[in-house]
Amino acid sequence: MANLRDIRNRIESIKNTRQITKAMKMVAAAKLRKAQNRIIATRPYASKMKEVVARLVGNATDKHQLLREPESTDEVLFIIIGSDRGLCGAFNNNLFKMVEKTIEQEYAEYRQAETLSLVCVGRKAIKHFGKRNYNVIAEYPDFFDEINFAKASGIMKGVIKRFNAGEFDEVKLAYNEFKSVIAQERIVESVLPIEPSALLEDAVSDNEQKEYIYEPGIDKILEDLLPSHLNLQLWKAILESNAAEQGARMTAMDNATENANELQEDLELEYNRARQSAITTEISEIISGAQALENA
Repeated sequence: MANLRDIRNRIESIKNTRQITKAMKMVAAAKLRKAQNRIIATRPYASKMKEVVARLVGNATDKHQLLREPESTDEVLFIIIGSDRGLCGAFNNNLFKMVEKTIEQEYAEYRQAETLSLVCVGRKAIKHFGKRNYNVIAEYPDFFDEINFAKASGIMKGVIKRFNAGEFDEVKLAYNEFKSVIAQERIVESVLPIEPSALLEDAVSDNEQKEYIYEPGIDKILEDLLPSHLNLQLWKAILESNAAEQGARMTAMDNATENANELQEDLELEYNRARQSAITTEISEIISGAQALENA
């Protein structure tokens, strides 16, 4: 059994750790409220943008470059959105495992042929896939220190440019979608080429559609609107991931605080037992000494 001083030191250490986890929980809760407000404000706009693009694609006459279907898929790119910091439970690991499973099941031959590339957003994604010898062609550490649309659109503009140049035939996006404080849904979805059928599924029904006059024309509008749609799609994924991260961290710190409380109670019980044992031992020694003096 540990001595009383060691137990007291452990109790003080746990109290200090509990103060840290409580503070981190409060910080995560404040950031979560802000992140929730941003994603709630973005979702309707992203949905309406997708609906408008779907309507335009359904009426377009020319085949836009971003809608092209390659004859063969030779080069694949994954955009993976992780986090910059840890202490958020299995937030990153669950997503990374899903990405690796998807690659293993569907794109193993591309990785062996070194035609699979990654764009990693966040330090955790960079570290994880960098250690596992993936071909990481772009890294964005400390991205979530200051989230802004310009940085997100810059990433997508670079991807679009390389896709149009024929460097990639397929682009996937992997991120955590925010559901609630205790739940995130891991998403791996196709970004490029844009699939008209997937867009049209979200378009309004024929009975609800109205006739529009497009100026300067559907094809010209699509040329400007499709890149904006992709920029917004990545921006929404980043906001979803940020909100999910703060929710996961808040939950993890709450669990850590509860565990610290339970551990402190166990140690205090152990401390009281050790103290009682020490007192009992001292009393026994005193009584034995007194009896020895009486018999002397």
